[in-house]
Amino acid sequence: MKAAAALLITLSFALSAHADIQAPPASDQGPTRKLGRGLSNIAFGVTEIPDQIFAVNYAEGNSAAWSYGLVRGVGRFFARLGYGIYEVALFPFPTHKGTYYPPYRSDIPWINSGYEEFPPELGFDTRYNYVRDYQRDPN
Repeated sequence: MKAAAALLITLSFALSAHADIQAPPASDQGPTRKLGRGLSNIAFGVTEIPDQIFAVNYAEGNSAAWSYGLVRGVGRFFARLGYGIYEVALFPFPTHKGTYYPPYRSDIPWINSGYEEFPPELGFDTRYNYVRDYQRDPN
């Protein structure tokens, strides 16, 4: 009888316990992702130049694209290059507010002035659903 009571008490405690088996929110942001992001910014940050030319052309026209878009793209390229060198040099250390998150402002709330985590992709097809939409019909 005592064994049954002990088993019942043990099972009641075991069934009422709620363990959190999910990964914490920052678990995918680690030193290896920081190193990969830095190398990507160094190697592919130059894609900001044509990407900004296309974006400004879509929003403001040809004249703005080849003046303001070019200048904006070159500026964003050098910013990505600097962030990339910074992240590659310091990838083992959690430098941004004690985490491995990117040190630059995300473009999610700041559509025109922030940066995506990785450089933009050029081309028409992608397997990611977060890239920008491009105008298909000129009318």
